[in-house]
Amino acid sequence: MKPTFRAAMTWLHDWTGILTGWVLLAIVLSGTLSVFRPEITAWMHPELAGRTADPVQASVAAIDWLHTHAPQSPAWYLTAAGPRAPFTWAVWQQQDGQFVQRALDPSSGAPDTIRDTLGGEFFYRFHFELQIPYPFGRPLAAIAALALVLALVTGIVAHRRFFTDFFTFRPRKGQRSWLDAHNLLGVTVLPFHLIIAFSGAVTLATLLLPWGIIAAYPGAPAQFEDDLSPAMSARPAAGTPGTLAPIEPILRDAARHFGADGIAQIYVYNPADAAATIIAIGGNGTHVGFNTHVLRFDGTTGRLLADYREHRPLISASAALYGLHVARFAPLPTRWLYFICGLLLAAVIASGLRLRTLRRRRQGKSTEVVERLNAGMIAGTPIAFAGYFLANRLLPTTLPDRAGHEVQAVFIVWGLMLLLAIALPSARSWRVLSCMATLALASVAAFSAPWLTGVAQGTAAVAILLAAGFAYAASRRQAPANRAP
Repeated sequence: MKPTFRAAMTWLHDWTGILTGWVLLAIVLSGTLSVFRPEITAWMHPELAGRTADPVQASVAAIDWLHTHAPQSPAWYLTAAGPRAPFTWAVWQQQDGQFVQRALDPSSGAPDTIRDTLGGEFFYRFHFELQIPYPFGRPLAAIAALALVLALVTGIVAHRRFFTDFFTFRPRKGQRSWLDAHNLLGVTVLPFHLIIAFSGAVTLATLLLPWGIIAAYPGAPAQFEDDLSPAMSARPAAGTPGTLAPIEPILRDAARHFGADGIAQIYVYNPADAAATIIAIGGNGTHVGFNTHVLRFDGTTGRLLADYREHRPLISASAALYGLHVARFAPLPTRWLYFICGLLLAAVIASGLRLRTLRRRRQGKSTEVVERLNAGMIAGTPIAFAGYFLANRLLPTTLPDRAGHEVQAVFIVWGLMLLLAIALPSARSWRVLSCMATLALASVAAFSAPWLTGVAQGTAAVAILLAAGFAYAASRRQAPANRAP
């Protein structure tokens, strides 16, 4: 026990950051990139550069292709094309039980005309699954989200001069400068940090606290899902063959119901069965709440079965929190604000990890191993993520399982960066990895140049700015070595 409450909170703040900092850094960076998830997917499909797509026509083409090539799949899950994504994103299950995720050409509905890549879906999934097989990754992400909430709240308590920190930064003062930077970055956009951390923890809360659901729905978790989202569930398969009704009139009808929100997602359950069901989910361009307007159609007749709007206060609040977290409602300036604030949160975590090693070194304790691992994670994570973009451009477009190889490239590069950081002295590892991050991000910007669309311009601009930041960090870390004793 500590002598004062503030001292206890400071201790808890430090150890929460130490134990979860590396995982949180990867989660926050991947979540920050997920703000531009459709744009990243578009960048990684240069074959679609400059194209536009009508959501209904593209969805019709995609369903026609799936009807021919995946008729026995129990369900097709489609994310409709739109201004941010000139393609339909489809997920379906093969007969061997494996799920396939592909972007489908908006004209033909086929995946063969464009390269196989997960695009922004990789960062979105990694953000809450950590590329760990279901369901093991999600509880780890939930624990990390709770740890971030705890670190933020205890950090507020630990600050003696909370508002003064907003105006205080003393450069070139060693540990003092790192503490000022950590405090300044944390205080500047603290409301964003709290909302993102809390909404993420709430979204995954049932993974850590499932006992209420277990008590209320003993042995029937599917019933809980039906009660949570009444219009989203599928009818049981009839067991007799059936044929889908013409899909375009159904989707046109759905588009009329959704109005300005448009169609966000389309689920087709039991497409080859007489009890086929088509679910159309409205977008949330005009409101924060996510999945609050759902239409349910009979798949074989096209008849509208339900027009469901969510009005239950608790579910609406949960949908609003999730909507705030994923920011799909946000116009372009707000998405950039999310992105910048996400980078600031990553900087808060990174500076906290760095500050802890400086403090322990000042106390005469050995920090060499942790310093090297810090370099491998803090500088290595952006390099690994840049490697994902570079693999998209460098791997042959006809390579089998190309999307899997792109993901493998992330972890290969990540592992190499950690090994390099461990092999070098800590001071040198920071310089070397900062220079490599500069080169990797500059390369991403260079590969954006041939496709000067809005998406490529944004990617290039972000990569150049981050490269400049790492170049400055490398020059600052090199300065002491060039200075006379």
